[in-house]
Formats: sequence, C-alpha cells, structure tokens
Amino acid sequence: MPDQALIVVDMQSDFCEGGALAVTGGNAIVPTVNRLIAEHDHVVLTQDWHPPGHASFATSWEGAAPFSTRTFPYGPQTLRPAHCVQGTPGAAFHPDLAAGKAEMIVRKGFHAGIDSYSAFRENDRTTRTGLEGYLKERGFRRLVICGLALDYCVAWSALDARQAGFDVTVIVDATAAIDLDDSRNKMLIEMGQAGVRLAGG
Repeated sequence: MPDQALIVVDMQSDFCEGGALAVTGGNAIVPTVNRLIAEHDHVVLTQDWHPPGHASFATSWEGAAPFSTRTFPYGPQTLRPAHCVQGTPGAAFHPDLAAGKAEMIVRKGFHAGIDSYSAFRENDRTTRTGLEGYLKERGFRRLVICGLALDYCVAWSALDARQAGFDVTVIVDATAAIDLDDSRNKMLIEMGQAGVRLAGG
C-alpha cells in the first residue's frame, strides 16, 4: 500500500534476552517482525542511541538504584541500567533482524539530558525526532507499529502517531512487554481509547 509504512521500534540487542535491559520474549518476536518487514514496501526502524553517561542511566547518579525515579526538568524519570550506548554491540539491531530493507533509521535518546520512548517526541514532549515530518512529506497516512517494548516505546509511539493524525495499527503479536505493575494491560487500554487498532500477527 503506497500510503502505509511499517515502524519497527527498538529491535536492538540490549532489549532482547542477554541484553542490558532485556524484555522477556524479545528474541521470540524477531521472525514475526521479519515477516512484517517482508510484507511492507516501506519500513522505518527506530534505534535507541544514548551517549555514554546519559542522565537516565542509574550509574549517572551517585547511589541510585536501577528503576528508581528522579525528577528531571520535564517530570519524573525512571532510571535504568546503561543500555543502547552509541556504537556498542548492545545498541546494534538484533543480529537476525531483516534491517537492510529500512528506508530510514530514526535514532532517539541521543540528547544527554532527555530520555526518549516515543519515535516521534523525546520525553520532554517538545523535542521532536523529525519522524512525523518525514512520514507526512512522503505521503504516508497509515502506520503499522511493532517492536519493543509494547508498554513503553511502542505504546508511546502509537499514541503520538495518533495525535499527529495517522491511522495506526499495533501488531501485538510482534511485540513483547515489560509488564511492570500491569503496564501491558494499562497501555493496551490507553491505546484502544486513543483509536489505535490492536491486531494479531
């Protein structure tokens, strides 16, 4: 479909089993994601791309534990283990991902003081990645989204895409969730309420 693009979110080694911030089931969805890539004429990949010592890393704060919270200028921010550091093996796409078909790679999270979940906006909610303009300039109106993690970067991307006026479908079978405090179910409900279609593989 000429007006449809597939957005593959953060299918990187650090987010899959064995990585620094692994999502259980990350490795298992690679074949489904690859099938979606094969079925789409237009593919965009997103890539978490943090500089060393990023402010969202627990190691950047003395005595801070991973998954604790700090108040950033833009609000509460969960601190995480160092992950997807620029140029490291963990930041690379999963070795089995069919990444070669991508027409664009959107790197996010490279601002040292701002974390980034959404493919469209950093966590301060004002700094743009440029993806919205790229998609609209190319005439895409419908987006299919998959990848990692369902309840964070996939959901935030889908919600921002809806807010930007795109028709959005999330392929749930081509995602995996962190599911902290029932976050998977909460974000599925929030996406549904925002008009995101939730589909199988």
